[in-house]
Amino acid sequence: MNPFAVDYAKYAQTARLAAAEGCVLLRNENDTLPLRGTDTVAVFGRTQLNWYKSGTGSGGMVNVRRALGLVDALRESGVALDETLIGTYAAWVAEHPFDPGQGWAQEPWAQAEMPLTAELVTESAKRADIAVVIIGRTAGEDKDNKPEAGSYYLTADEESMLSLVTQSFARVAVVLNVGNIIDMRWVETYKPSAVLYAWHGGQEGGGSAADVLTGAVNPSGGLPDTIAREIDDYPSTKNFGDGAQDIYAEDIFVGYRWFESAARDAVLYPFGFGLSYTAFDTECIDYVLGETTQITVSVTNTGNTHGKRSVQVYVKAPQGALGKPDRVLAAYAKTDLLAPGGTQTLNIAFPPVNFASFDDSGVSGHRNAWVLEAGDYDVFVGDNVRDAELAFGFTISEVACLGHLHEALAPVTPFKRLRNSDNGITEEDAPLSNVDLAARIAANLPDAPDFTGDRGIKLADVYDGKADIDDFIAQIPNDVLVPIVRGEGMNSTKVTAGCGGAFGGLTEGLQAFGIPILTCTDGPSGLRFDAGGLAFSMPNGACLASSFNDALIEELFGYLGAEMRSKRVDLILGPGVNIHRSPLNGRNFEYFSEDPLLTGKMAAAQLRGLHKSKVSGTIKHFAANNREMHRFALDSVISARAQREIYLRGYEIAVKEGDCMAIMSTYGKVNGLFTAGSYDLTTTILRDQWGFDGIVMTDWWGSSADDENGFPSRTARAVMVRAQNDLQMCVNDTLAENANDDIILSLENGTLTRAELHRNARNILSVILRTAAIDRGLGRLPDAEIENSKAVEVEDKMQFIW
Repeated sequence: MNPFAVDYAKYAQTARLAAAEGCVLLRNENDTLPLRGTDTVAVFGRTQLNWYKSGTGSGGMVNVRRALGLVDALRESGVALDETLIGTYAAWVAEHPFDPGQGWAQEPWAQAEMPLTAELVTESAKRADIAVVIIGRTAGEDKDNKPEAGSYYLTADEESMLSLVTQSFARVAVVLNVGNIIDMRWVETYKPSAVLYAWHGGQEGGGSAADVLTGAVNPSGGLPDTIAREIDDYPSTKNFGDGAQDIYAEDIFVGYRWFESAARDAVLYPFGFGLSYTAFDTECIDYVLGETTQITVSVTNTGNTHGKRSVQVYVKAPQGALGKPDRVLAAYAKTDLLAPGGTQTLNIAFPPVNFASFDDSGVSGHRNAWVLEAGDYDVFVGDNVRDAELAFGFTISEVACLGHLHEALAPVTPFKRLRNSDNGITEEDAPLSNVDLAARIAANLPDAPDFTGDRGIKLADVYDGKADIDDFIAQIPNDVLVPIVRGEGMNSTKVTAGCGGAFGGLTEGLQAFGIPILTCTDGPSGLRFDAGGLAFSMPNGACLASSFNDALIEELFGYLGAEMRSKRVDLILGPGVNIHRSPLNGRNFEYFSEDPLLTGKMAAAQLRGLHKSKVSGTIKHFAANNREMHRFALDSVISARAQREIYLRGYEIAVKEGDCMAIMSTYGKVNGLFTAGSYDLTTTILRDQWGFDGIVMTDWWGSSADDENGFPSRTARAVMVRAQNDLQMCVNDTLAENANDDIILSLENGTLTRAELHRNARNILSVILRTAAIDRGLGRLPDAEIENSKAVEVEDKMQFIW
């Protein structure tokens, strides 16, 4: 029996449920939904025939055998449809086929919509009881949303569709098949009676949306982002540009942290908000303060329908000397499915760092430290940030320092940042860097055994506990060892066909020491195989975050882990852990939320699920990859406080709670330094302060430079090694590159030490030793697993059948 066999029926069932729990019901006037058993449904919008399972690019282009759209799912659910209307759309779409664009990242965000006439709509209204209007948007890599029609805004034909349909139908449910929030002012204009964010739900997403529409699943999702009235209401908008530098002047005031503090009236739908077909009573019945805050919350279903509910805990800290947002998400949990009248008690615990502030100026008396300032703290419990009610309060009599850290990665560019106070929002100078980075690196050079020559130690001996990993590495000569810091990519013939990359024992020299090859491929929306191989398409990040259900997400990614193992993939390049700083970021569909706690918890849950099959994920893009335009050279200028509280926090949670093994750096810069060569990012913060013991790899064909003035180069690998960006992805021939980069030369002239290279090799090997790659390389997989792997492999295109 294969212990890692994939049960695709349960896989699909779990994915469908996860995407359904991610659906967010924003409006449901007069109980428009769920659909009634006698309803005939008229479906409007060309997306009914071109349903989006995912965004595009490396994070979404998963080849699937079948992606279930909403119309087919409604049919399968027994819903009566206006087939005449569907036939009209089918004929039009046949003459106006889906436009994939010309080349990478050129697919338009919206497809042309079929123009409607009043006659067509009124005739449909005679045949149907309710209209479902589908509005679709893709999203993707290398391209951002824009504040224009067909992207963030509706097109004229979409507006006309809504106008005509809402005039003719009393019940209109709008379904948003989108990867990211869009402008929502049209709800006030056309007043559809129901609005549902169905997101990009993967290959089962149409079924998930149908389950919610029919009531087979009661919606329980909450918004992962605040939806504001105007795009300019987001404080990041004026600094979200297309130039070579983005100034994060809004600082920590991202999403609801801004709106709840300074712009409450600008909010259409608050963070965490989502309706249900039933009603709940939520009450905090007990709490205990200590090293962790423990809250006991009772949730009762007071309605007439089975349902789940998320419970969100927010803390309001005193403004103090630092200034703080009026609300910060400190914890959340989700109930089981509660029957009408049913009650569940949730025990929620969270550490003080979840509502602490990072002092990067010293104004609290503790510079570069997490602190709790003296004063009154209020704790709110509810199902969204706006409606959460005061549960209890407590007082801290003096500043509590939770731990000092070495200053790291502070900005070098002067700028003004927002600051809150009891008197409102003001500006202040962001503290600048005081670190001599070269001196820090020189003072912290690693130790490693001297080169010993071949002593006959194989990696299997290390795996079996018979030898020390440092003794193993010490016997490998430089010219043989150097290629371990390079990976091959995009359809390497040495690994599973179509995979995005490979690293480890890619040369005969490394293989002679028993080092196997580790395989990785694109994610996080499922396994992307360039050779046409099929895989399972997962719900996207924004959809999963909306579920607020860590346990369900962990279960789902347990199935992905088994699928990876069956296809000999050791690392998936995901999850994406960047913050929704702006609704305009083209890759928000891959990332989770505007909130770092929700982001980190979701990432950690995914990693825990993958680890059950001895495979893992690669969280990305480290860090602050919050704009796609000019991403190869973009410099993100961010205060140390905003980094710690917002942009790095999700990564920290994933490392500490998800036992993260692998991280991918970005193409661009943070505070003047390319992240692929940023010592303070990948060593001081990541390893020394967080305790990370895995590998850091570049994005594909990533570059670096020696300092903020250096010209970026793909062959500037010595600075990557020095920074512990362990792996440069990717090259065509790892051994041949010995003549093309600066590692060998730097070792010879002493600007790079053997111990630094040794350290990188240890990081890489430690991951190989923790994944199925080592068992596969040593021929120690169970026989049933080997036979299963043979069964799913086809040399040309890997047509996986299930």
